Amino acid sequence: MTVRPIVISGNPVLHRPAARVTTFDDALRELVADMHETMDASHGVGLAAPQIGVGLRIFTYIFENEDGVPPRGTLVNPVLSTGRISETAPDPDDEAEGCLSVPGQSWPLKRADWVRIAGQDENGDLVAFEANGWFARVMQHEYDHLDGKLYVDRLNRKWSKKARKAISAEQWGTDSTWLPGVDEDPFGH
Repeated sequence: MTVRPIVISGNPVLHRPAARVTTFDDALRELVADMHETMDASHGVGLAAPQIGVGLRIFTYIFENEDGVPPRGTLVNPVLSTGRISETAPDPDDEAEGCLSVPGQSWPLKRADWVRIAGQDENGDLVAFEANGWFARVMQHEYDHLDGKLYVDRLNRKWSKKARKAISAEQWGTDSTWLPGVDEDPFGH
């Protein structure tokens, strides 16, 4: 297993839809193992393949939940259905979200409180469950990466303006990365 560099906002792989996985083999299982290792080293709760520069529809997660779902898993080629998203303004204290590909930043975002997700694991076996609360938020966040969206793309007008300004100040380029466990942790873990 290898910790891989995490690509940062501006890298083209983060801003285009990922391709479906068609082959479940040792190379895929090695990629998934690397993703788990990278997620752990970064102290993240999820990691999508595009975040390590691989344009495939895969994400890993680690999140304790009350939904009866194992707290650590992998979803390959997932399909996501969401509940209703409230139209109220997001709460900056309770709904702030961060992203390993927008390191050191966080802004509030409304998400659905419930999702249903189905896909496969790294062996091609079916995985399907419902998630609630913050676990549902994690599923939506990682799924968005597979569609070429970052959470900052979904912010309301007020927070989007602040995010664009902060991201611009960082001067990240198309090849900017950070290496968990080697570079300073941008989230202070």
